[in-house]
Amino acid sequence: MKHGILATSLRNFLPILLAGTLLCAMPARAEDYTDIWWSNPKEDGWGVNFIQSQDFIFATFFVYGPAPAKTPIWYAGNLSRSADGTNFSGGLYLTTGTGIGAPWNPADHPPALQVGTATFTHDDTTSGTLVYTVNTGTQIITVTKSIVRQTLSHIALGGGYYGSAYIAYSGCKNQANNIPLVTNFDAQVTQFLNNTLQIDWIYAGNDTCTFAGTYVQEGLLFRVPTASYVCKSGANTTLNTTATIYEMRATSIGIEGRWFAQSAHGCVEDSKFSAIFP
Repeated sequence: MKHGILATSLRNFLPILLAGTLLCAMPARAEDYTDIWWSNPKEDGWGVNFIQSQDFIFATFFVYGPAPAKTPIWYAGNLSRSADGTNFSGGLYLTTGTGIGAPWNPADHPPALQVGTATFTHDDTTSGTLVYTVNTGTQIITVTKSIVRQTLSHIALGGGYYGSAYIAYSGCKNQANNIPLVTNFDAQVTQFLNNTLQIDWIYAGNDTCTFAGTYVQEGLLFRVPTASYVCKSGANTTLNTTATIYEMRATSIGIEGRWFAQSAHGCVEDSKFSAIFP
């Protein structure tokens, strides 16, 4: 095994080579901030929804007008990724339409009115700062909030999967090992009631790798800040270290995520994985 991960072909050598070629040819995908977000510290009743399409976020705000009326108001933001990739920003719009319960009347829906701007600056994939400015007609109000993903319900990850991982090695004492690796595995994910997670990668023959630790659910994403990471070839332990699992999520067909770990021989693993239901 290479640093705890099988270095040779697993089930099908040709598909692995093809996957590696495709991974190298495809453009890098941006992090997906699609989720419901709220303020930190939490403020019940205030929030913003992000729906991301590559480099664009459509943001809908559920907020309230200024005192004394504090009337609920609907704002929408059209936010585009900045050239340096550090934030999304754009116009903030006010929309109106036919009242609830009445037949839709296009005359009640004039063009959206831009009333300000909004900028979302991400600290990481689960937190950031939202700044938006609103011209109410009588005053200009600027709001700055630290926001995080809001967890609505427990998401189940447990089950059996078939998957692949792309592992980029760096910092190896032997520079010849600083190369990417594409590998296939069978995966068994076990989610325990005490908020711990165990992920077993099962490779060809008797090679296995196991991640285990306490997880945190942040909106649609899961993170295991400190997971034990043990690989074995038969009865022999080939790697015993810790890893950080992050950006792990359930998809409609399986799971996906990333891990980062200090591996053997000074190597660092920066990895992405995706797996599907059988």
